Amino acid sequence: MEIWHPFTQHGLNEDIIEIETSEKEFLITKSGRKIIDGISSWWVNTLGHKNPEISTAIKKEADKLHQIIFAGFVHEPSKSVAKNLGSFLPADYTHIFFSDSGSTSVEVALKMAVGYHYNHGSSRSKIVAMEHSYHGDTFGGMSSGAKSVFNAPYVNMLFDVERIPYPKEGEEEETIKAYKNLLKKEGDKIGAIILEPLVLGSGGMLFYKPFVIEELYKLSKEYGVIFALDEVMTGFGRTGTMFAFNQTNIIPDIICLSKGLTGGSIPLAATVCKKEIYDAYLSNDKAKMFFHSSSYTANPIACAAANANLEIWKNNDILADVKRINDFYKNQIPRFKNLPAKNVRILGNIFAFDVQNEGNDYISNIGIKLYGYYRNNDILLRPLGNTVYVMPPYCISEDSLNKIFNVIEKSLRECL
Repeated sequence: MEIWHPFTQHGLNEDIIEIETSEKEFLITKSGRKIIDGISSWWVNTLGHKNPEISTAIKKEADKLHQIIFAGFVHEPSKSVAKNLGSFLPADYTHIFFSDSGSTSVEVALKMAVGYHYNHGSSRSKIVAMEHSYHGDTFGGMSSGAKSVFNAPYVNMLFDVERIPYPKEGEEEETIKAYKNLLKKEGDKIGAIILEPLVLGSGGMLFYKPFVIEELYKLSKEYGVIFALDEVMTGFGRTGTMFAFNQTNIIPDIICLSKGLTGGSIPLAATVCKKEIYDAYLSNDKAKMFFHSSSYTANPIACAAANANLEIWKNNDILADVKRINDFYKNQIPRFKNLPAKNVRILGNIFAFDVQNEGNDYISNIGIKLYGYYRNNDILLRPLGNTVYVMPPYCISEDSLNKIFNVIEKSLRECL
């Protein structure tokens, strides 16, 4: 039996690189080839590969528990995650629901929001999302995300979602106005709005201002709409603060977390909500319970990894490393002035630019060409169409950062 890899067109006969081990920012093959992981292995690996403290916690828990049913049972690692994660969040968040991935954390959030209204006797099931957004590859996530090549075969199976424009710089009021008009027209049918805060990731690393989130939140509260933020990618320092919403003056009703929750070591997700969401399901009527689960809910080993990760955050100034990387990025801007790159942008640990005069479709030829060039130069970068971005583990060395940007510069001179 052969392996079918994600986001891979096997018909192009792309070389599949076998990784033997990893350490810090490196993926290491059996022959000793060291590849710099410039995208944190799809944005999950915040603290570096094979973090020793997280590895120790995983090994220790594996000798105690593997998986137990989480309906009617609990274990210490899950209780510790709730406590430790709560120490990084406002007291408004009273309940945590565990799942397995970013996509499932979004599914949980959407079901929580719609069920909240249902249990209050309302059929407000319409969802609002932003153009160019991405919220995962399950059906709720695909429905909420932008219609694109990602989900084209399934478009007739997706539920309808209302869209508001991406608030590009200088046009933010159009987004706010569009949402206001939508609420005036269909506010009594809208159950929730879900957004990627500050940056639309797979949509092309599109940044926007914090005040937009604040204005959309105010409108949501005015019309009784549940406000959910998908912090799967942005959480745990990516935008320069622990969570992206920390750069605003609002507290969302629901936040979705995964990727960096375990430092990128093992799958775990959490959907965190305010008390009013939980209370909508609290009843002596069993039919009003929250009907959602997965077989590996709150896996003890994954929870142990999350606790180790959160302890590292408590005991170390991780955001200082994010700032160190951000400062390095700022010093790279001048080298792009004479290169075919436009819209060079930086947010926290994220550096991105668009290749000039190239289409921005996800499967554009330039993205494929650059991806191959980077791999051949021992750099893992996966352009989003004509958008090249860098998002490494926070432990990355300056030598590795220099190599990444030297290779990027060479790629723009040699591949176009």
